[in-house]
Amino acid sequence: MTAALDRLSYGFAKSRGILFRGGEQPAFLLKRGGDRLALIEARRAVGQTFPVEEIDASQFERALSDIYAFSEAEAGSLGDQAEGESLSSIIDEIPPTADLLDSASDAPIIRLINGLIAEAIRTAASDIHVEPYEDRVSVRYRIDGVLSERASLAPALASPLVSRIKVMSRLDIAEKRVPQDGRLSLNLGGKGVDVRVATLPSRFGERVVLRLLDKDQARFTLDQLGMGPANLTAMKTALAQPNGIVLVTGPTGSGKTTTLYWIFGPDRPL
Repeated sequence: MTAALDRLSYGFAKSRGILFRGGEQPAFLLKRGGDRLALIEARRAVGQTFPVEEIDASQFERALSDIYAFSEAEAGSLGDQAEGESLSSIIDEIPPTADLLDSASDAPIIRLINGLIAEAIRTAASDIHVEPYEDRVSVRYRIDGVLSERASLAPALASPLVSRIKVMSRLDIAEKRVPQDGRLSLNLGGKGVDVRVATLPSRFGERVVLRLLDKDQARFTLDQLGMGPANLTAMKTALAQPNGIVLVTGPTGSGKTTTLYWIFGPDRPL
């Protein structure tokens, strides 16, 4: 992120309909119907005057996701910060605001997201389910195929939590009526973690599922995947063929992705 993004917070940009785009052609991007008076504050924060480009709502939402999405390095540094904190302490420190993204700093919701991911990795969870209800937001982890609730958050956190996850994974935050799929990568304690994100509309807001894959845990040899002797021989025979198809199927948590990581890994043993 550029230094200007530290001055124009995500909450300010989203609520006032104005963005600062850096690069070779810096400009303020104003959503059609946005707060033109906010341009004064935006110019003061950035410290310079740049051209103003007026864009429609859909273009603004795409630009918002592109500008404020985390790169792998930025997400990694946040993940490292969350590693040493307990999830309960992070939740206790969240201020009781109606919408955290409207505050001057996005740090509380970012720390919450990274805390959830860090705790999931520490407990060897394969999935994080964020499910909004009328009176709470339920956060459940899937561990060894079994879902169990690990946190119950205030219902006001549903919208900012889901919005921030969608921004991080470059999903359309304006579209809330159809399912979406995305991904993000981060480093946590020196470990590379891939996170696949899926959203689904529901009665009380969007449900989000984050599928976690610890790349270090996926580094098995073919003999360590747990196949029986007959299946192991059949797999090796199939992989040695010049063409064909191998179907990897099974329920959640059965090892499909781990198997595929081995098959297509750059350093897989033969």
